[in-house]
Parts: sequence; C-alpha cells; structure tokens
Amino acid sequence: MAISPIMGSFGTPEDGRVIIRNPGESTERQAGKKSSPAECETCKNRKYQDGSDEGDVSFKAAAHIDPKAAAARVRGHEQEHVSNAYQKASEKNGKVVACNVSIKTAVCPECGRTYVSGGTTATQIKYRNEENPYQKDMKSSDAANKYRGMNFDEAV
Repeated sequence: MAISPIMGSFGTPEDGRVIIRNPGESTERQAGKKSSPAECETCKNRKYQDGSDEGDVSFKAAAHIDPKAAAARVRGHEQEHVSNAYQKASEKNGKVVACNVSIKTAVCPECGRTYVSGGTTATQIKYRNEENPYQKDMKSSDAANKYRGMNFDEAV
C-alpha cells in the first residue's frame, strides 16, 4: 500500500477560526506540529492503494480510509491476499506452508497522530509434482508404510 503526498494548505483561516477536517478528533495541537488531528489536511487526504499484481483484491484504485477505520480495513485487505493464496494452492494441488501478514504504522508529520500506513502479506505455497519419479516413489512408500494402520473399523 502507498500513501499519497501531502496535499493542500495548513493552519487556520486569517480570522482565527479552526477548520475541522476530521470530525471527532482532538483539537489540541502537539508541540512542534502544524495542526491538531481535527484540522489535519494530510490525514484528511491520505489515500491507500494496493501495489500487488493480484487483480481481484480491493484498493487497486487509490481510496481514502477514515483514520479510525484504517487498521480494520487494511487487515481485511491483507486477509484477501491470504484467502487468495489458499484458493490458488487448492486449485493447483498445492499447500500453503507459510503465511505472514505485517501491518505498518507511521506518525503523521503534520499533526503527530499515529496511523496505519499499510500492510504486506507474504505467503509460501508448496506444489506437488506428481510427474516427478521421486514424488511417485514417496507417495507409494507412504501408502505402504507411513499410513498403514491409521484407520480401523470399530464395528468389526
């Protein structure tokens, strides 16, 4: 996911009024910051976009997410990548052996709010090659030795 650049102007109008761009946020300004979370133009215009080559996930086009909902939306988006990996593995006789999701945070340079800045998903899929003679031997060996006696009929 990528974050859009800072857009717009900062501060308050010349007559001293405060512009509330993010309702429900604190109007208290941190020391050394240009605005409060309620006035922050950067947080108001922050957009998220998927950078992967998967075509069937959300956020292929840049979209704004409310800062309060960003964590849940980013986690949901990364879960789409995990689901796609399991589906891909099942379609091609594979098995997902590892899956790692990382959610990243950052601090807004304008207001100092900590926000979810994106996420990444890494999956590892192992595919069986049924044409490989070693795989065929291992399959027959497993059937003859490894799985012998694992099932029994209790009714007998």
